[in-house]
Amino acid sequence: MNELVTALRDEVGRVVRDADRTVELLVAAAALGGHVLLEGPPGVAKTLTATTLARALDVDASRIQLTPDMLPSDITGTVALRGGELVFRPGPVFCNLLIADEINRTPPKTQSALLEAMQEGAVSVDGVRHELPDPFLLVATQNPVEHEGTYPLPEAQLDRFLLRIRVDYPDEAAEREIVGASRDGLRPAAFEQVRAVAGPDQLRAARALVAETYVHDDVAAYAVAIVRATRALPSVALGASPRAGVHLVAAAQAAARLAGRDFATPDDVREMAEPVLAHRLVLSPEAELEGTRDIDAVAAALTAVPVPVSS
Repeated sequence: MNELVTALRDEVGRVVRDADRTVELLVAAAALGGHVLLEGPPGVAKTLTATTLARALDVDASRIQLTPDMLPSDITGTVALRGGELVFRPGPVFCNLLIADEINRTPPKTQSALLEAMQEGAVSVDGVRHELPDPFLLVATQNPVEHEGTYPLPEAQLDRFLLRIRVDYPDEAAEREIVGASRDGLRPAAFEQVRAVAGPDQLRAARALVAETYVHDDVAAYAVAIVRATRALPSVALGASPRAGVHLVAAAQAAARLAGRDFATPDDVREMAEPVLAHRLVLSPEAELEGTRDIDAVAAALTAVPVPVSS
């Protein structure tokens, strides 16, 4: 799995600067069959990172720009009359990697279509269930700054994202590299040089490898204690769910493999706690007024739970 991540980091690094950690987390999610929410201000290469990774993975990828007038059928597909027969025409969701730009700009009815795809690996059109390709990974982007004309994702949908990856502004040195990079129009010229270094078979193999990663009972209990601690924080109105605990342990297994180990440690759990848990927490109104962030709540939960001394 390390070889896979290194190869993908190198290819994405041709186009996007300082994206190593984002690529690692995206590969971890793909290996687990999970979905990712990329969150950050406009112009920080959220979509470019996802599209470059799709090119390096050599998978069937689609990109949709979500808008307030988009219908569920624009994503899932429609039933059309052809030659006197009703024929299903698949929508862009029928791919291995779906990049959904600005997911919080589309109304709840359309978001619910994505919810079914995320949870079931299938979509229903006119009462008929259609299976999605395997693997299927949704990478959604959203801008946390703009609120006008947006539809905040419901807790049920946020809870189904394995990871939220925060993409922030680059440091000054990286930004100079970005500005000085060779371009073909406005697109980085290096994008056309990105090679396919993996495919669906490698992702399925990585998934099997992660599933074999050993998790000691103490490590699993530590993850559960952190999840439960989020529910007891005074700053949190709605804590992490049991599903979050399942995702945290699975993410720790992926982190262990990324570190070259076949067993998970408490450090793996701590490393993955923020990207797995923060987006699932609903802060109390008082905490929001005081400027508390969801990542602060995760940090408080980690502080409240003692680390197992042996595992």
